Amino acid sequence: MLDQIIKERKKAVEDLKAKVSLSEFIKQIGQSQVSYYGFKEALIKEKTGIHIIAEVKKTSPSKGVICQDFDPVAIARDYERGGATAISVLTEPNYFGGNNSYLSKIKENVKLPLLRKDFIIDPLQIYEAKAIGADAILLIAAILSPQILGEYLKLARSLGLDCLVETHDEEEVKMALEVGAEIIGVNNRNLQTFEVSLEVSKRLRRLIPDDRLFVAESGIHTQEDIKFLREIGTKVMLIGESVVKASNRVAHLRKLLEA
Repeated sequence: MLDQIIKERKKAVEDLKAKVSLSEFIKQIGQSQVSYYGFKEALIKEKTGIHIIAEVKKTSPSKGVICQDFDPVAIARDYERGGATAISVLTEPNYFGGNNSYLSKIKENVKLPLLRKDFIIDPLQIYEAKAIGADAILLIAAILSPQILGEYLKLARSLGLDCLVETHDEEEVKMALEVGAEIIGVNNRNLQTFEVSLEVSKRLRRLIPDDRLFVAESGIHTQEDIKFLREIGTKVMLIGESVVKASNRVAHLRKLLEA
């Protein structure tokens, strides 16, 4: 599945390059009137409890459609009212039902840092992320070489973008540390089998030093899950399915934050 997603994203990037040049994105960035917010800055603020990055996601490869009545702006507003620290927005269209316009529209309506969650495989996508209003981008260690990951980190920083580097195992954590990633996420979902276990975060958390920001991703649904992750030293969690599916997203988020 992952290989197919990357293949399709490569085709999408080629189509993008045929439509929009790098200079055009640079011009858009220079003329942008939107307000940008510090993603890392928000996540390291001292507070009682945890920071939640709530995800705007319509579908997933493993679950299909997870939000039938999908209104990205309304969902993001619920997250803001519910106490989320930041919002993750899926922009990959074929497997996650995402769209760049969702992020741009949310930017106009919500005053929280926005993470563009996609499969970044080309520098142009980083400029694109800034142009559509992202405050941070996801970089997936599993699909990038150490050299490319390091180059993308430097480029993103030069544009004022924070980076959440997503890892899945010990080797990827080591790679993220060696290239200087400041925010390291551990995805509890196996990208090949889609199996999910919070034990992945427990196993890898100890490898990440305190001077880096650790983020647990995927498989977080209940207060018990939150408590488990807090016990292993987790202060920041990216939560998608459970919040986007909740009948009352505001109340559900507040309940999770109370754990």
